[in-house]
Amino acid sequence: MRLRKASRPRAAGLNQNGISAMSLWRFSWGGKWRWTAKHLRATCLVSCALTVFSAERLLAADWFGDSGLRGSLTPIGYMRWDGWQFGAFVGYGNLNTDFGNSTSPLVAYILRNSTLEAEGAPSSWTTLPANTTNGVVFGGYLGYNMQWDRLVLGWDLAYKHPSILQSSTGDSLRRVFTTSDSIEHDVTIAAESSFKLVDYATLRARAGYAVEQFLPYAAVGVAVGRFNYHTTVTVTDAQTQLPPPGVFLGTFQQSASAGQNNVFAVGVAAGLGVDWAITPNVVVRAEWEFVAFAPVNGTRSNAQVGQIGLGMRLW
Repeated sequence: MRLRKASRPRAAGLNQNGISAMSLWRFSWGGKWRWTAKHLRATCLVSCALTVFSAERLLAADWFGDSGLRGSLTPIGYMRWDGWQFGAFVGYGNLNTDFGNSTSPLVAYILRNSTLEAEGAPSSWTTLPANTTNGVVFGGYLGYNMQWDRLVLGWDLAYKHPSILQSSTGDSLRRVFTTSDSIEHDVTIAAESSFKLVDYATLRARAGYAVEQFLPYAAVGVAVGRFNYHTTVTVTDAQTQLPPPGVFLGTFQQSASAGQNNVFAVGVAAGLGVDWAITPNVVVRAEWEFVAFAPVNGTRSNAQVGQIGLGMRLW
């Protein structure tokens, strides 16, 4: 092999690309193989392509974890979920309200210290039925995860505000019975009640199992809800002295109402969902959640919400 300088190109050839030309060197092997500027340009293009390809392989390895940066270009089959997360969501839920015992405190107050209440217990009668209402729910969450291989444990704190989850009902109930003092009571209880879930918050523990870009999980925890309620009751008692044909003694009628805004009640929360990492730090969440609250003024309630969220993972 010998190295020799190529002859200087003509001036016309130097200016075709608008740049100055330098002396070209070429290698010759037995007069058959010549390395020129054309070959050098091709070699540079190939080198650049290989560099880009290698960088893409490294980024792909880091998508599912940092093992690629430690010498392996093979993904480990799941991504990292540890660290802080926050996001917002929108969903659709229903509020199931059982008004069956909502009239009890008022009826007991109206008939206090009476033979009618002591023997007939009208305050225990189920005057109002259950009801269900639906509505859109908005909210946000903040959480933290810890990860051991595929097992992910953590917690999240969420706030949810329904656009409107308010239920109302009205009904009446009539019964006739005789007390021990030989008085026949023809009792009618008429009532109306409304109940609204203003908003609620949950604090839950989560456990999940990482599968590629997905994290299916279950959650359980506590909840605190804020409610508005209003109930009105009217008790009518037509009394007749026995034995038959009897003597009509008259009609007793009294009404009472109770209501309050911003009443807080504790509860329990449970949920099932899945997180999908569309990028290493952007997460889409789909979840179903069930929350049961303690009775408020005798009214029991629970909420079920299906929600879709978008969150960020902080490294």
